[in-house]
Amino acid sequence: MRIYIFLIATCLTINVVVSCSAEKQNDICSSVPTEITMSKALLADKIKGGWAGQTIGCTYGGPVEFIYNGTLIQDYIPIQWPDGAIKKYYDTFPGLYDDVYMDLTFVAVFDRLGIDAPIDSIAKAFATSEYPLWHANQQARYNILHGIKPTESGNWLNNPHADDIDYQIEADYAGLMSPGMPNTASRFSDKIGHMICYGDGWYGGVFVGAMYSLAFVLDDVEAVVTEALKTIPEESSFHRCIADVIKWHAEYPDDWKQTWFECQKKWSEDYGCPDGVFNPLDIDAKINSAYVVIGLLYGRGDYTKTLHIATRCGQDADCNPATAGGILGTMLGYSHIPEYWKKNLYEVEDRDFAYTNLSLNDVYNLGLKQALQVVLKNGGELNDSRVTIACQKPVPVQLEQSFEGHFPVDRKPLNLQLPKEETNVTFNGVGAVIRGYTRCPDEDYVAKIAVSVDGNEAETILLPVASSPARRVDVFWKYQLPKTNHIIAFKWLNPKKEASVNLGDALIYSDKLIQ
Repeated sequence: MRIYIFLIATCLTINVVVSCSAEKQNDICSSVPTEITMSKALLADKIKGGWAGQTIGCTYGGPVEFIYNGTLIQDYIPIQWPDGAIKKYYDTFPGLYDDVYMDLTFVAVFDRLGIDAPIDSIAKAFATSEYPLWHANQQARYNILHGIKPTESGNWLNNPHADDIDYQIEADYAGLMSPGMPNTASRFSDKIGHMICYGDGWYGGVFVGAMYSLAFVLDDVEAVVTEALKTIPEESSFHRCIADVIKWHAEYPDDWKQTWFECQKKWSEDYGCPDGVFNPLDIDAKINSAYVVIGLLYGRGDYTKTLHIATRCGQDADCNPATAGGILGTMLGYSHIPEYWKKNLYEVEDRDFAYTNLSLNDVYNLGLKQALQVVLKNGGELNDSRVTIACQKPVPVQLEQSFEGHFPVDRKPLNLQLPKEETNVTFNGVGAVIRGYTRCPDEDYVAKIAVSVDGNEAETILLPVASSPARRVDVFWKYQLPKTNHIIAFKWLNPKKEASVNLGDALIYSDKLIQ
C-alpha cells in the first residue's frame, strides 16, 4: 500500500524527477528518482522522524526483548505504552538504548572531525567508550583495544559474533546522513560496519542503511524494501532470506504470522553466535532483519501496526521495532508520527543519552547538518530554504560470507576451572569456540592465559573480569582447522588466589551437518 503524504505548506513541497529509461536491475525498472528537491524543513522533519522513531520503537519493545525466543508474541499478551515509558528507561536502564548511543558515537566523531573522519578515530572513540556492549560490539571493542585493526575487528575469524545483529541496529546513522543515496550509505557502512561485523552481520547494516536512505525519497514501504535489497549480493544468504520474506508477503498478503512461520522453518538456524547455536536465542542479523521487513510490509505504512508486528515477531524485540519505527518515521516525518507515540518523547528530548553528551534535540540538529554536507559532497545542491538531492540507484556491495564450510555439530559441557598447570579440551572437527569468564574481587585483575592448539602456540589471551567493559566475550576460538582430532591446551600464567578462570562449554564445528 502506498503512503501518500499530502503537504499543504509550500515549504514542504517535493519536486521529483524520475528516470527509468534504460536503468534496470534484476529486469525491474528502479523506482528511485534521479533527482529530488525538497525544503530543508521537510528534510529536517524526516531526519527528526528517523531518530525519534528509533527511540520510540526501542522503548516499546524493551519489556519483551529476548523473552520470546523461537515463538511469536501472541495477541493476548499485552505490550504496554504507559506514560513516562521512555523516561523510565533513561532513569533505570539506559543500556537499553545501545541502538542509539552506538550511532551517537559515530555522529559525534563526524561532528568533531568531519564526515570523512578516519576509521582509526572512530574506532578509538568506540573502543574507549564507557557504555555497556554485548556480542559482536563487545568483541570488536576488545579486538581494537588489543591491537587488531578496525578493518579486521569484525571479521568472523576474529569475532565469533560476526553475523550477529550488532551493526544492523546501529547503521541508522548511515542512512539518515545519506538521504536518497543508498550507495553512499553503503560506503559509510563499509568503513564502520566492518569494524563490528562481517558477512550477513554486515549486510544487515548495509540493508538497514539503504532502507533509511530510500525512505527519504520513496513513499511506498514495499519499494523501500525491494530497492534497498538491491544493495545486497543475490548470492548471499541474507539476500535470499529477505527475498523470501518479500515473496511470502505476496503469497500471504493478509497473514503476517504465516510469513513468520515460513521464516522460522527456513531461516531460524544460527550457525555463528556461540550463545545462540543449539539454543532458542537467535540474534543472527538476517532473521531479525526479516522481522523488521515483516513489520514494514504488513504494517503498510501505519506506524502503530508496524511497531506491533515487528515487536511481536519476538527475539530481539526492542531492536527490530526500533529499526522499523525509525525507517517509517523517516518516511512519514516527525510531524506525522502519531501523538500517541510521541507523547513520551517530549520529557526526554533535551536529556543526554547515557554515556554521551548528545540529546535527541542535539542529534536532530547534527543529523541535518551532516546530511546537508553529504548531499553537497555527492552532487546535490542547496540554497537558503531548499535541497536538491542527486539520488542513487542502489547497487550491490561486495560478496562475503561468514563461517563458510563450518557447521555446528555439538556443544560440549566443560565446567572447568583452570588450575596452575595445563588444562586440555579435546574435540574432533574443523573449529571450536570455548566460552567462559574470569571472576575476581579485584575488578582490575586480568588473567593471562597461554593457549596452544595441537601442541603449537596459538595465542596468549588476556581475560579481564566478566564485569569489565573491556572483557573478552568468549575465552578462545579457532576455525579452519583440518577435520581431525584436536587438543586445545590452556595454561594460566598469572594465577591469583582469589581469582578463577572458568571454561563453561565448547561449541564444536565440523565440515558438514550431522544428518
